[in-house]
Amino acid sequence: MDDNTQQRLRLPMRARVATTVGGAAATVSRLAGKGDGSVIGGIIGLRLAPDLLSLLAVGRQVVLVTGTNGKTTTTKLITAALAPLGGEIASNIYGANMEAGLTSALSRAPDARVAVLETDEKYIPAMIKATRPKVVVLLNLSRDQMDRTAEVRTLAGSWRAAVGAATDTHIVANADDPLVAWAALTARTVTWVAAGQPWTDDAWSCPECAGRLVFGPESWSCTGCDLARPQPDVWLEGDGTIVATADGTRVPLHLQLPGRCNGANAATAVAIARLAGVPAAAAVDAAARITDVGGRYRVFDVGGTRARLLLAKNPAGWLEVLDLLSHDTLPVVIAINARAADGRDPSWLWDVPFERLRGRQVVATGERSRDLAVRLAYAEVAHGHVPDIGAAIRSVQGPDMYVVANYTAFQAVRVLL
Repeated sequence: MDDNTQQRLRLPMRARVATTVGGAAATVSRLAGKGDGSVIGGIIGLRLAPDLLSLLAVGRQVVLVTGTNGKTTTTKLITAALAPLGGEIASNIYGANMEAGLTSALSRAPDARVAVLETDEKYIPAMIKATRPKVVVLLNLSRDQMDRTAEVRTLAGSWRAAVGAATDTHIVANADDPLVAWAALTARTVTWVAAGQPWTDDAWSCPECAGRLVFGPESWSCTGCDLARPQPDVWLEGDGTIVATADGTRVPLHLQLPGRCNGANAATAVAIARLAGVPAAAAVDAAARITDVGGRYRVFDVGGTRARLLLAKNPAGWLEVLDLLSHDTLPVVIAINARAADGRDPSWLWDVPFERLRGRQVVATGERSRDLAVRLAYAEVAHGHVPDIGAAIRSVQGPDMYVVANYTAFQAVRVLL
């Protein structure tokens, strides 16, 4: 009898029943076309056994991945990078990142000794307590869904307390984000990754002393105390085409996922892989085979036009997308909703530098397309306004275009594919 079978048998009867019933509910949900079942299965399991997540995490090497942007992609890259270890890896790669989603992911993979779990930034302290992770990855912090999530300084403080108390957990943190670095400095062991943080509007003042933060090309520091960018252990070189590490390793990076941000996500995956004993070259090779992350970056055909689908749900994410779009002048369809999953308040649109879209064809669509159209008008971006998302996409002529959507609008586009 292997260790995993023994572990399953050691689960209390109530937990075993909860896992079985939750799994059945997830299967019914999938068969009914109501989604992948990753939430409902976990909800039912936790109703029957409130400590189910903690019980399922026992005996596993758990990696928790959190941040405002990039969680889903980085989780998939880390899962791929750890594949050379062999064996099944439990993961919630479709984005169900609260307690029910993590529970469902572990329930679906009872034999997996390793778990890589995307975790909502608000819930990371509770999930650290529940799963006792081997590694926690802190990507970035910026404003997002302020009607649901706490202010970023409050979140940074909760992270700082949580990682400081997790004495057996190794932290992998973004050295370029002052809020993340401040939170991670309480940890016993940290691997620092130079993952970048182009969006600095949420970190003008020091989280330690409230002094002014000063940013340089590859540095940041406080004018009022000694808080400063830590020396990275993993970084990108050669305009983002090489992953480098402090021990002298240099590995060429040939990702199929576009954008600077994905080079940074891959560097983070390399840092995790090295902790697990996977060589950087093997981790990079695995990451290079990924072309799609739950629809993100997918290229699809619309009446002979190739469209690449991108997700952008807040100002920091939009800054990364605008950097990606700057390499050409292709048409852009922008789809904006403001449902509960997006955040009800779309005023964040005014923080996005849409001025950078001037001179190209732009179409505003989605349930809050009028809000977007007003913002584009003030940015002096010539644009069309087609509220129906499908019609907006079909309105673009030419060989190639981009479709950029926030969360629920993104899901609506995926249904159309």
